[in-house]
Amino acid sequence: MNKWAELLLGLIFVIAAIWVAWYSAIWWGEFWNFKHAAWEFLKGGVFWFIVMIGVLFILLGISDMKG
Repeated sequence: MNKWAELLLGLIFVIAAIWVAWYSAIWWGEFWNFKHAAWEFLKGGVFWFIVMIGVLFILLGISDMKG
């Protein structure tokens, strides 16, 4: 696929996702509130990212102690 087509398609996907998340609570009520779901997912993702960075540092420390 062309690099410009990939860039344009990615931009369209990002803009569409933001648009749906922003207007989901307004048009479809609280049942389809994608903005809240995306925020909760992001908070969970940040937590697990920090945990995995900690595990990585522990494994690197153990690896350095062996060598």
